[in-house]
Amino acid sequence: MAQGQRRMIERVEPRFEPDRKDEPGADTDADGGGLRLTREDRPAPVPIEARGRASASPKTVRQKSGKGFFGGDARTSGSRGGSSGGGRGRRPRRRRSFLFRLVYWSFVLAMWGLLGVGGIVAWYAAHLPPIQNLEVPQRPPNVQIVSADGAVLANRGDMGGAAVSIKDLPSYVPQAFVAIEDRRFYSHFGIDPIGLARAAFVAITTHRATQGGSTLTQQLAKNVFLTQERSLQRKVQEAILAIWLEHKFTKDQILEMYINRVYFGAGAYGIEAAAQRYFHEPAKSLSIAEAATLAGLMKAPSSLAPNKNPKGAQARAHEVLDAMVDTKVITPQQEQQALATPVKVSKFASESSGNYPADWIMGLLDDFTGPLDTDVIVDTTIDSKLQSLGEQSLRQALDKSGAKLHVSQGALVAMDPDGAVRAMVGGRSYADSQFNRVIMAHRQPGSTFKPFVYLAALEAGATPDTVRDDAPVSLAGWNPADFSKEYRGPVSLTTALALSLNTVAVRLCAEVGAKTVVDVAHRLGISSNLEPNPSIALGTSEVTPLEITSAYATFANGGHLVIPYVVKRIRTVKGKVLFQRGPPMGQTVISDDKVGMMNSMMSETLTVGTARKWALSGWQAAGKSGTSQNFRDAWFIGFTSHMVTSVWVGNDDGSSTKRITGGAMPAQIWNTFMKTAHKGLAPRPLPGAPWVHQEAPVDPAVDAQQPQIDGAPDDQPVAMDPSYDGGPPPDRPGIGDWLHRVLGN
Repeated sequence: MAQGQRRMIERVEPRFEPDRKDEPGADTDADGGGLRLTREDRPAPVPIEARGRASASPKTVRQKSGKGFFGGDARTSGSRGGSSGGGRGRRPRRRRSFLFRLVYWSFVLAMWGLLGVGGIVAWYAAHLPPIQNLEVPQRPPNVQIVSADGAVLANRGDMGGAAVSIKDLPSYVPQAFVAIEDRRFYSHFGIDPIGLARAAFVAITTHRATQGGSTLTQQLAKNVFLTQERSLQRKVQEAILAIWLEHKFTKDQILEMYINRVYFGAGAYGIEAAAQRYFHEPAKSLSIAEAATLAGLMKAPSSLAPNKNPKGAQARAHEVLDAMVDTKVITPQQEQQALATPVKVSKFASESSGNYPADWIMGLLDDFTGPLDTDVIVDTTIDSKLQSLGEQSLRQALDKSGAKLHVSQGALVAMDPDGAVRAMVGGRSYADSQFNRVIMAHRQPGSTFKPFVYLAALEAGATPDTVRDDAPVSLAGWNPADFSKEYRGPVSLTTALALSLNTVAVRLCAEVGAKTVVDVAHRLGISSNLEPNPSIALGTSEVTPLEITSAYATFANGGHLVIPYVVKRIRTVKGKVLFQRGPPMGQTVISDDKVGMMNSMMSETLTVGTARKWALSGWQAAGKSGTSQNFRDAWFIGFTSHMVTSVWVGNDDGSSTKRITGGAMPAQIWNTFMKTAHKGLAPRPLPGAPWVHQEAPVDPAVDAQQPQIDGAPDDQPVAMDPSYDGGPPPDRPGIGDWLHRVLGN
């Protein structure tokens, strides 16, 4: 029983073995009869992704297997028994085509590429200021300097020109830029995908980046917010900012900002600066051909500049004109007319002598207005025609005789008797040298300083007819002499000044005292330091042309102190006045009778004296020539009741000229300038009470005070050579002719 129970409890597992019925002696029904499982009867492995669902849907598992659960092919059997009908089998697996796989993986790569680009954009965008706080930087203020007759002398500021509204321009001017730079400007959103694709295609096929994909908006973004660096970061940020600009501003506003800020070469930023720089006219007056020329500069501002590369600029302008026709900005007939009339490039404004007063004005501007935050217009006293005349007169003389006479530089300044500067030429060529010799060069004035000596003597009691001895003088080893080394003996002060006799000037200075002479010069407006020694009588202390000219203006205006000025008014482009000059006439510093005496004496310089060859026909004029020691400086300063003009020539390094005197080249330049400046004006006499010459030539009051000059009146050493201009009076023709031949008069 126990054994039987043990047998009942004991479980007998069937054996699954291969069917051996074909083998000899095989037992076909041992331990389970004929139950056998072949390899084909075994279920296929369950896919990993289906194992978790096996318990929930065994049928699904069986259907996904390659074989039927009981050995039948799942793709062909319709039931467990493998027979057709009833059940639904699995479709046969199809092989994917190459095209499908190409599209699929291209899509995958594109998605990953977009994610990468998005990450880069997000990274570079994070390095921009917050968009909500972003503002277009204010355009740096421009200072437009305008002559008294309305001509633009110069533009100063970072941009080089004022901003203009596109409403004030001919329509073809801004549209020229659209036609050649960004034809889809009015349709894109700041970035032009078509343009980018075209530029990329050209770059790939030609292996060169010959076309740009940047829109005008992108170029504006780069100019306003970014640097010119070529990098991926700059391009990405440029695109982001372009989209922001398109969102914030209208197309016309963007186009206006663009043409007012873009670089045109030669230091010109903006359409107005470029128009003035290349064509010397306002942007509103540009012709079609000129507009095409400026638009063409966007490709290469430096290499296509019309003043440097006229052929290249013309060829590029032709391309712009073709683009303007294609975009219907102009007609084919207008293009042909533009091609038939090539542009005329004017002399560069940066080379004009008008830049000399412009530089002077910029040095004064802050005192008038303080820091500027808007464009301003400075109305000046400069006459553009006189400015050009002064430049031409000076340059022609130097070009003709400068090399032969070893003189390389010159300066000219002209002003009204009240001190209003009408012309200022600070050198031979502004392009070659921006050093303004009118206001910066301190040079020995030579005999042009003598009027201050003679005025001091008149104020001490002398008269134009007072007689002094033209004879040798010795001052502590210094022996100033006249140029001719011949002496005339007793002469009137009028004659002595007209002939620029050194000995008489030295005697007068000794009589009144060198300090008195210095005080007189300072009272009349000389601001430079003057050494009160005996040689001051011959102009050995250095002065600038501007200050000595303003001192002479005191004689021309009747004795009133002159403070030279050039700015009349400063206003914003909208008309707000920031500065307005008041009445310029200063206090009286010379009495009327002394003014008349001095003008009577100095007028002899242009009638019988050192500059008699250069008198102004029909006008009463007065003046004085001057030559410094060793012929380093040559001057002529002369005036009428209408204008005061001084001319200086010499060398910047202080080297000697070939014996040029003030009565030669400087007086000739002065005459050329003044003749034209006085055309059409009614002659007026010089101011001051006319002097009537007296029979008695000696003034006892002064003569009694005349010292015996046989030694230095003070202990200051003098080591200067004498200066001389001119010759003897007309009653000595022999000596006079000899002197004039020597002096070139």
